[in-house]
Amino acid sequence: MSRRHWTRSYGSIPLEIDADRHPSLNAILEQAMRQFAAKPAFHAFGTTLTYADVDRMSCAFAAFLQNIAGVKAGDRVAVMLPNLLAFPIVAIAVWKIGAVLVNVNPLYTTRELEHQLNDAGVESIVVCNASAAATLAAVIGNTGVETVVTVDQNDCGGIGPALTDIDRAALRDAVSLSAAIARGEALRCDPADATGNDLLLLQYTGGTTGVSKGAALSHRNLIANIEQFKAFMTGALEPGAEVVVTAIPLYHIFALAVNFLTYFSIGAENWLVANPRNVDALFEVLGAARPTVLTGVNTLYATLASHPRMVTTDWSRLKLSAGGGAAVMRVVSERWEAATGQFIREGYGLSETSPVISFNPQFTAEFTGTTGLPVPSTDVKLLDDADHEAGIGECGEVCVKGPQVTAGYWNAPEANAKAFTSDGYFRTGDIGVFNEHGFLKIVDRKKDMIIVSGFNVYPNEIEAVAAAFAGVAECACIGVPDPKTGEAVELFVVRRAAMDVSETELIAHCRSALAPYKIPKAVRFVDALPKSTVGKILRRELHRMG
Repeated sequence: MSRRHWTRSYGSIPLEIDADRHPSLNAILEQAMRQFAAKPAFHAFGTTLTYADVDRMSCAFAAFLQNIAGVKAGDRVAVMLPNLLAFPIVAIAVWKIGAVLVNVNPLYTTRELEHQLNDAGVESIVVCNASAAATLAAVIGNTGVETVVTVDQNDCGGIGPALTDIDRAALRDAVSLSAAIARGEALRCDPADATGNDLLLLQYTGGTTGVSKGAALSHRNLIANIEQFKAFMTGALEPGAEVVVTAIPLYHIFALAVNFLTYFSIGAENWLVANPRNVDALFEVLGAARPTVLTGVNTLYATLASHPRMVTTDWSRLKLSAGGGAAVMRVVSERWEAATGQFIREGYGLSETSPVISFNPQFTAEFTGTTGLPVPSTDVKLLDDADHEAGIGECGEVCVKGPQVTAGYWNAPEANAKAFTSDGYFRTGDIGVFNEHGFLKIVDRKKDMIIVSGFNVYPNEIEAVAAAFAGVAECACIGVPDPKTGEAVELFVVRRAAMDVSETELIAHCRSALAPYKIPKAVRFVDALPKSTVGKILRRELHRMG
């Protein structure tokens, strides 16, 4: 297979992008806030912020972080928020002073949160005043966190009641975001002189091992992916005119890089949705926004497409429906196109690649059933088990090199040694195949990762939690098809002799230690797990048993 044969399908798309055209991501954000100052930037819960508002509030919060919290360039600051107006304010403030954003899923349990905060060395965190604040309070004494900022219903479109004095005491005398901004307005912020190689973000992921690791992404990594996406969507991105509905969480790398950063850079109007599971509320937003752009996972599109309000919603301005996180089903795209006139453009990427590796470009006229072409300045090769390159139509592990690819995981030298080939390609752990036109299809996963509603779920994590429950002798889990979430976790358990373990008890145990999307949907009790001659559990046999 000729190197980068997919570029023959590019047409007018440039073969390369300039990842160094901006000195830092901060320069892009500052330019947008100046150019589009009077335009609406974000909407949420009935509140609107202009680009000038975001600039002013992020400057004030940056001053608070720098002068009151003592945050310095290179320090890690965690943000544990759903899609609230506070998110972009906090993120821009963190980057403005040269600090590193650490995205944290608000659904994390105490075990998951404690690991991430300690691994990243977080000393400051912004958290929503809901269950996430209670989770933080339970582990804060085991971490290095010293400064806690909370977001409630009084904080520019926040949600949830304000904390009591007792609650705040349990969170290192937490200060509200509105109070922090008010204090920062009287202080001076000294912006960092960031460069492209400076660390911007720790995006935690299980990678292909299931051990939660922080993909270290630089300013240059994110700039590259912004430019790559823009190159693929030339003609469909009108500065100052795009309207985006963001229903996937901003702590997810795709929403952060595309919905937030890419569209912010061109002055888009962004409607943030904190709880897309409330479908009626989501349709209210869609009706008010009349979006030109919508992004989501297959399950979101399937849910919307089957809702009676699809036919009464105005889709006349919609020109891009982007899908990722899990395979987009053809039948879902067809139903979506029948209602909106737009098919779903599927893409592929990872936290480690900022995230976009491939996408169906603007000139694609119909659903392709693939993840599209690799984006400019990106080299992809498919390797077999012997690291020989596969040809067209042959399957191999997707390995990628480009300016959007992480230099490695945070403080994980052993994982980094395994994550890259000898010539510097990142091993994705996914199995793909190229067709003759260079379109990439992901056909399987090299590891046994399960994708639930676009979230990566790793069997060994589920198994470790389940195995700790009294009465469980052995266990193993697999992903099984689910009409709502794409896949769901099914757990196979061998009981300990003379001990009675129920499905209800075991699921309740898992719920105490795992985020909701990781919890097994079903438990099957078996006499023995299928194993190889060396004792390795044979997951393929579990699928046959399922």
